Amino acid sequence: MVSRVQTVAFQGIEAVPVDVQVMVAPGKIGMSIVGLPDKAVAESRERVQAALHASGLSMPPKRVTVNLAPADLPKEGSHYDLPIALCLMAALGAIPSDALHDFVALGELSLDGTITQINGTLPAAIGANALGKGIICPQESGSEAAWADPEMDILAPCSLIALANHFRGTQILSRPKTGIAGFTGNLPDLNEIKGQETAKRALEIAAAGGHNMLMVGPPGSGKSMLATRLAGILPALSPKELLEVSMVASISGQLPNGKLSDRRPFRAPHHSASMAAMVGGGVKARPGEVSMAHNGVLFLDELPEFHPQVLDSLRQPLESGETNIARANYRVNYPSRFQLIAAMNPCRCGMAGEPGHQCRKGERCARDYQERISGPFLDRIDIRVEVPAVSAVDIIAPTVSESSGEVARRVDISRQIQEKRYVSTRTGQKTNATASGAIIEEVAKTDKDGERLMVEAANKMKFSARAYHRILKVARTIADLDGVDEVRRIHLAEAIAYRVTSRHLANAA
Repeated sequence: MVSRVQTVAFQGIEAVPVDVQVMVAPGKIGMSIVGLPDKAVAESRERVQAALHASGLSMPPKRVTVNLAPADLPKEGSHYDLPIALCLMAALGAIPSDALHDFVALGELSLDGTITQINGTLPAAIGANALGKGIICPQESGSEAAWADPEMDILAPCSLIALANHFRGTQILSRPKTGIAGFTGNLPDLNEIKGQETAKRALEIAAAGGHNMLMVGPPGSGKSMLATRLAGILPALSPKELLEVSMVASISGQLPNGKLSDRRPFRAPHHSASMAAMVGGGVKARPGEVSMAHNGVLFLDELPEFHPQVLDSLRQPLESGETNIARANYRVNYPSRFQLIAAMNPCRCGMAGEPGHQCRKGERCARDYQERISGPFLDRIDIRVEVPAVSAVDIIAPTVSESSGEVARRVDISRQIQEKRYVSTRTGQKTNATASGAIIEEVAKTDKDGERLMVEAANKMKFSARAYHRILKVARTIADLDGVDEVRRIHLAEAIAYRVTSRHLANAA
C-alpha cells in the first residue's frame, strides 16, 4: 500500500511541488528515505518515529520506504517531517487515506508529537493555492499562510493528535487569521538634525524617486543620522510589494509569529560582511542582505571599509533588481530591487579637506582610501552630496526644521505621480529610478535651454550613457516634487550638481 501527500521544495522564493510517497511492505524492519535528502531530511526518520510513538502510534513491524519525488531534485530542510508522518498515519489507518489529497503539508516535528514553526510557509501557501490545494502547516505559521488567499483551506494544528482528531471529526481546527506586526515608538525624525539643509534636500529627492545616494563628510557630521531617518519619509509598501518582501522574509525566518509588516526593510550590514552575506549564498543559497532589503533600503556605512569585491558584487543587483546565485547543480534567483544609501569619510583619518586640517600622509591618505571604491560601482549612484561638519552655531542657534511627516507627504505625492505615469508602460516600473533609458528620455524631455545645458555638461564632464540617463531620472524626480510636467533647466542643473564628482571623491578608482 502506498500513501501520498504533497509538500514543497524551495528554490529561491519559489515553492516546487514534491510528492511524498510512503510504502509499508513485508521485509526487514526499518525505515529508509530516498530522493536526494540532505542530513536534516535523513534525520526525519528518528523524529517521525518518536512523534508517532508519543501520539500513541507505533511503527509497523515491516519495511517502510519513503520516496521524495522527483528523485533528482535535492531535498533540504526539516519541513518534510510532517508530510512523512501524515503518510504513515494514513497507512496505519489513524487518518482517512483520502483526507490528504487536497492539501500540501509541511512542518517540523518535536519528539512529543507537537508541530513546530518552519521557514517558508508563505511561499509554500502561495504555491499550494496555485495548485488549487489547501495547506497543513504549524500553528505558529498559520497567520503567515492565511495571507496567500482568504478562501483557501488552511489547517494549522499544534500536534499530530489535534490533526488526527480534526480528520476524524472529533475536533474542529479554526482557520487562522492574518496579522500585521505592530511597532512601538516613533521613527527618528528629520527635525532632530541641526543644519545640513543640502543633505536633507538630497535625501528627500532620493526618497521621492528611489535613487541611490552617497554622503561624504567627516566623522560626526550626521551622515548616519540622515540615513536612519530615510525610513520615516518613505511611503508604505503596496500590497504587491508587501507580499514580495514577506516571501523573502519568510524564507529567511524573519516573520515573528507569522505577522507581516508594511514598513519598508532597512538593512545596515557591518562592513565586515562577506560576499555570501551580502548577495546570498552558502550551502543552501540563502538570501543575502540585498534580497532582505528588497523594496526597501540598504545602508552601507563606512563604504570604503567594505571589501572591494563585496562592493562590486552589488553592481548586477543594482542594475537588474535581482540576484542570481549559480552553483554546480542548481541556480537560484532572489528579488533584490533596493535603494542604496551609502556614507563615507573623505579619507582614512576622516578630515581631508576640512579647514585647518592636514593629513599626516598627505594626499595619499585620501587617494588610497577612495581607490577602494571602483568607478563602475560609483557610476551607479545617482546622488552624491557632501555633508560638512556641523558648527557650534548650527547646534546652539534656535531653528525650526521640517518634520519627517511634512517631507513624507511631498514624497508620497511624488510617488503617486510616478506610479500613474508608468502604469501605462506595463513594465512594472513605479519610480523614476527604475525607469529604462528609452522611457526616461521620453518622460524627461526638456526645453532648449535644458538641452544645451546637458550637452555642455556631458562634453565637459565626460558623462557615460548610464550617468546621462541617471541625471535625467533625478531631474524628473525634482520636477515631480515641484509638481510640473516639463523638466526645466533648473531641474537639470540641480541634478547635475548632485552627479558631479566632489573634491572628496576625486580619487575614486
